[in-house]
Amino acid sequence: MSETLLEQHAAALRLFGERVRAVADDGWGAPTPCTEWTVRDLVNHVTGEMLWVPPLVSGGRTVEDVGEELSGDLLGADPVAAWERAAAGARDALAEPGALERTVNLSYGPTRGAAYCSELTADCVVHAWDLSRAIGASDRLPVGLVEFALKEVMPYADGLAASGMFAEPLDIPAGADAQTRLLALVGRRG
Repeated sequence: MSETLLEQHAAALRLFGERVRAVADDGWGAPTPCTEWTVRDLVNHVTGEMLWVPPLVSGGRTVEDVGEELSGDLLGADPVAAWERAAAGARDALAEPGALERTVNLSYGPTRGAAYCSELTADCVVHAWDLSRAIGASDRLPVGLVEFALKEVMPYADGLAASGMFAEPLDIPAGADAQTRLLALVGRRG
């Protein structure tokens, strides 16, 4: 199970990274499907999520311990390099022996490392779609990653909008494919 989970996480990072590398020099200010965010804001968000992994998983720190260390602009002058470093650090931390079995102290409480990794993977997949749309790249996502993310999101989809970080789920059309279902659950129309 853990090898497959780590492979899915690595694939989601590669997918998002491909999109980050495809952002045109003048494309960082473009709007995204996340209405409050530009391309730079979106990449900064996902980069920040990955930067949290080493201190929480490897360092055993809590959200309170980290505090404001990972707030604000995390991309600096070279957003692609910042993303690459963050993705590599997250991948390495989660691949440490026993990392997926550890308890990770997240903002909503103690969570098993594997559950945290699954959550990060699904979020990265959805944001890869957002970034694809924003930069005009193909928004067809790999089926395996979509199915993984859909399975991860389904149990708590009803509560996502209440978090204030997601739009209300949309009605899922009859006969919709996995990507359409996933996007609808997180308030996006594919």
